[in-house]
Amino acid sequence: MTKDIWVNLPVANISKSVDFFKKLGFKANERFPFTETMASFFIGEKNFVMMLFTNSVIEGFCGNKISDTSKGTEVLFSIDAESPQEVDQMLQKAEDAGGKIYANGGEKDGWMYGGGFIDLDGHRWNVLHMDFSKMSK
Repeated sequence: MTKDIWVNLPVANISKSVDFFKKLGFKANERFPFTETMASFFIGEKNFVMMLFTNSVIEGFCGNKISDTSKGTEVLFSIDAESPQEVDQMLQKAEDAGGKIYANGGEKDGWMYGGGFIDLDGHRWNVLHMDFSKMSK
């Protein structure tokens, strides 16, 4: 049976990406040292592990080239927010840290509030507050 799951994310520059994700409030994973080719963070209350590796290291793991994020999206990371205000705060933090907003915060379907940003390497992140009590049954 599966024991755990984490994401390995390719980045061009470890130190710039570390700075970006620290500004978003992600917690450093002290179990793994930050090096020139690797860094690790915990995301959220459940401490989901995000490993950052340089592009060449990821290509070595996968045996092929990484996706060109300027031409398409391979994955969309979604972050659960406690409130619409937290969505907007996270979007602002991402923009202040050098990311780009691709979707401003807004309501959807009467029960969700969300928006999205693009990190320094073109990976897309979705931040959502979901109020299931307002969801139609």
